[in-house]
Amino acid sequence: MASVFGQPVAWMVAREPVSYEAASACMAERVTAIAAGNAPELVWLLEHPPLYTAGTSAKPGDLIAPARLPVHHTGRGGQFTYHGPGQRVAYVMLDVKRRFGDVRAYVANLEAWVIDTLSVLGVASERQPGRVGVWVRRREHADARGSHDKIAAVGVRLSRWVSSHGVSLNVAPDLSHYAGIVPCGIRDGGVTSLADLGMTTDLAEVDFALRAAFEQRFGPTADLAATTFARPAIAGSQNESAPLPGGPDSWRASLERPS
Repeated sequence: MASVFGQPVAWMVAREPVSYEAASACMAERVTAIAAGNAPELVWLLEHPPLYTAGTSAKPGDLIAPARLPVHHTGRGGQFTYHGPGQRVAYVMLDVKRRFGDVRAYVANLEAWVIDTLSVLGVASERQPGRVGVWVRRREHADARGSHDKIAAVGVRLSRWVSSHGVSLNVAPDLSHYAGIVPCGIRDGGVTSLADLGMTTDLAEVDFALRAAFEQRFGPTADLAATTFARPAIAGSQNESAPLPGGPDSWRASLERPS
């Protein structure tokens, strides 16, 4: 698939953790530039410090331990999730209208991208009916949590049909932090990671697989140096910025199901 803009999707990897406020501000700036035709689409891979985020469908009762970690309310669809070291977050800024014309088709392609990536890494994964995200079959017998554990979450926001937020793939995070929330509002499902599955891969290997699978599904990419992107926070500094703004031209992709 060729780029809808006739140019590759920019690809950037932050080498140090990026604060959630700074990431939100940078995404908002980039989305505005893409919508105006002033910048190419972008995939940005990063890690966050340990924190929880609450999507537009988050229920207060699903925040079990509010004092455990910082909580950020965000404009993406979905409910509560955890971000932290050892988790690869991929913020995806694409022209959804020109590529897909439909937000559900876009979300399905994000899920398929993660499934393809995990396949490259030797892990079988799948979707679950009525649940956004990517799941792996539990090695043990099914229990009260069901038969599958979630390995990747998906939550998106659209503004002028350009996406932000994206996916988070558990490589080797501290899974104990998920005990502070009901992840994605799902009480009968567990969470897992590549490390929890016994894999010894690292972020560099995961990044290689993510990029290869992305190019197969979405088209070519080209490296973007961190120093060329909107704010110095992208290079890993702790530059604090305003939370992601809303507004009348923003459409929030809340999909009426957990994500």
